[in-house]
Amino acid sequence: MSGSGAQLHNVFVYGSFQEPEVVKVMLDRTPEIISVTLPGFKRFRLEGRLYPCAIASADGEIHGKLIMGLTDEELENVDAVEGNDYERVTVDVVREDNSEKMTVYTYIWINKDDPGIGGEWDFEAWKRLHMKKFIEMFKEIMEWKRNPQGKVRDDFKDILRDDPSA
Repeated sequence: MSGSGAQLHNVFVYGSFQEPEVVKVMLDRTPEIISVTLPGFKRFRLEGRLYPCAIASADGEIHGKLIMGLTDEELENVDAVEGNDYERVTVDVVREDNSEKMTVYTYIWINKDDPGIGGEWDFEAWKRLHMKKFIEMFKEIMEWKRNPQGKVRDDFKDILRDDPSA
């Protein structure tokens, strides 16, 4: 897995990656996951997509999860899955169990003017309505990453849409 001196990474997630089953598909294991809050950002729905976005907002805060102890290779998996619409940035989160501040990575939406940005994204509604479909499609993406067979990331850009024909 990782060498004894390797740096491990913590990643704040606020959408589908809050679900341990999704994380397990992506990482092939279930790491430690804790509840945290990210101040200074808001989470929004993206029209026609099964995942949300985060955008800086002085009066916002996002309650989400912190995936702990990712290896460099696992962080590369997250980068690959997030794709080119998100930018990995360093942010400060606050643990909900003890109020400790931590500096971690997260992924923010690059196009703040995207016309598809809507209202608040609801994790519980996503779990009820879309989680099963999302996990099946996500398995396809991770299989592609392990065995590309001539396909490229853009071949999957629409797979996690609410309506794949959109």
